[in-house]
Amino acid sequence: MKFCKKYQEYMQGQEKKLPGLGIKNLKKILKKCRSDLQCHNGIDRVLGNQTCPDHCTVCDGTFFPSLLKEMSEVVGSFNKHAQRLLEQHLASGFNKCFMWFRGKRRKNQYVTLIQEGKELVTYALINAIAIRKILKKYDKVHYSKQGQAFKTQAQSMRIEILQSPWLSELMAFHINLRESKIKSRNAPGFFEACNLTISDDGKPSLTCELFDSVKVDIDLTCSICLDTVFDPYSLTCGHIFCYMCACSSASVSIVDKLKAAEPKGKCPLCREAGVYEGAVPLEELRILLRRRYAFFGSFL
Repeated sequence: MKFCKKYQEYMQGQEKKLPGLGIKNLKKILKKCRSDLQCHNGIDRVLGNQTCPDHCTVCDGTFFPSLLKEMSEVVGSFNKHAQRLLEQHLASGFNKCFMWFRGKRRKNQYVTLIQEGKELVTYALINAIAIRKILKKYDKVHYSKQGQAFKTQAQSMRIEILQSPWLSELMAFHINLRESKIKSRNAPGFFEACNLTISDDGKPSLTCELFDSVKVDIDLTCSICLDTVFDPYSLTCGHIFCYMCACSSASVSIVDKLKAAEPKGKCPLCREAGVYEGAVPLEELRILLRRRYAFFGSFL
């Protein structure tokens, strides 16, 4: 089965109707563009020019704007649903009860949490595949690297779904539930695709592979102290650091917090600006690392 058809069937079969990519429409744009380029290339060959122009008027005006809008909707919806699910899981006392009643939660919270979390991770990965494939198609049609350049631009705009801090949190969430050995007669099978792996040199990473073509591998080594992240925070560019290391790089105290950082403060790894204000504390990841590394317990 072709991926386009598989993707459409997946999106139509969702219990919660989340936004997706209009792959069929985007491919139609490229198909029209291909016929235009074939005519153009026929003239170019006579002139001895075998390459297409750097920019395509057809796709610059329709393809990329459509894809940009759809990617923004996908990552926005994913972040919103993942954040809400994790807040419900980590909430306590009255707040937890209030959230359950407001959301009309079923009696078995873990059935709902496991299933919704699994669906969200699948949603993120299949959309990441869809984006990668349509951009690869663009470059193939145009004999260019504009698709790759667009992906880089999307990362700088923070609409690349694999950059989302909520993806690493969901992955840690599934591992935490699985390792806590929660049992329920009505619970679905635990999500086995996500794992915390340790390399031969002791470096940890979060991995997840649902499809052969995409594997998420998130390094959990702080690039500042070069140790396993302690009290992990994700900057808005997607890079994860120890909280104290992030504060140090932003030239703020741990009391003032990262929101006090300069608005144009840059990530110490990728040098992207303005990444501190929206930094996300990764609570599920902190819990996972504390469980896995017993020596963290005295510090957390």
